[in-house]
Amino acid sequence: MQYATIIVEIEDQIAIVYLNRPEVMNAWNRKMDREVSQAMRELDRDDKIRAIVITGKGKAFCVGSDLSGGAEAFVEGEDKDPNQTGDVTFPSVMPWQLRKPVLAAINGHAIGVGITYAMSCDIRIVAQEAKIQFAFVRRGIIPELASHVTVARVAGLSRAADLMLTGRMITGKEMAEMGLASVALPSDQVLPATIERAKEFLLAAPVAVAISKRLLWEGLTSSVFQMFRREMPLFEWICRTPDAQEGVTSFLEKRPPVWRMAPSTDLPNLLDEEGTQDWKSTAIPLNRY
Repeated sequence: MQYATIIVEIEDQIAIVYLNRPEVMNAWNRKMDREVSQAMRELDRDDKIRAIVITGKGKAFCVGSDLSGGAEAFVEGEDKDPNQTGDVTFPSVMPWQLRKPVLAAINGHAIGVGITYAMSCDIRIVAQEAKIQFAFVRRGIIPELASHVTVARVAGLSRAADLMLTGRMITGKEMAEMGLASVALPSDQVLPATIERAKEFLLAAPVAVAISKRLLWEGLTSSVFQMFRREMPLFEWICRTPDAQEGVTSFLEKRPPVWRMAPSTDLPNLLDEEGTQDWKSTAIPLNRY
């Protein structure tokens, strides 16, 4: 598809989604939200794509909401698609809802939604000198996209409070030291390193990855006992699948595995049997502008 605010490229089964408003440092607006969501939906449906990398064109990852319209940028409302008739509400699709890994290559400044969206990805690699800021409280609003859970669980409550209640700015190097990113690198190395990390998923079974990703994100709000009960039926199910047999056979035969199962068609019904109502809906309000 052709997009106005993003670019999508495919490289060795890895999709690279570029936020493409470099003239405004990739400031996030409603059109970008629609297009990123649409791209994520399409890439999630395509079983040939094994991982997704999101990054920014130019020197920034995303400097937050486009504030050119003033305070109206933060008011929730319906958008109209110029190619459709009538009112159309476009729900956001979050990276944690996808069945494949999403990696954020934070090539430059990530402020506001630029960092909360990155925190909803599975893995983050950041530029050392990037400016990182949960700036919301300094604009009279609060952080969103479940960042009150993700930041606190990843970095700890004290660090989350430090960053989110003050809105102070840190560097990418500090972000990595806090554990909010896997590693901080020179800016020109961030995207290549993230793509190389994404290629690691090509060796893993897609269905196993999809199930494990789902459990990791559910685990943000699960107890050890709850997760044990959740894991065991899924573990027993997947041990009886063709991919489990192939994984062992290819290891013993010292050859690359040939996976037969696909996340779009072969995920077990067990995955949707309990505590999954929130996962079935992608109608997340467009309220973060």
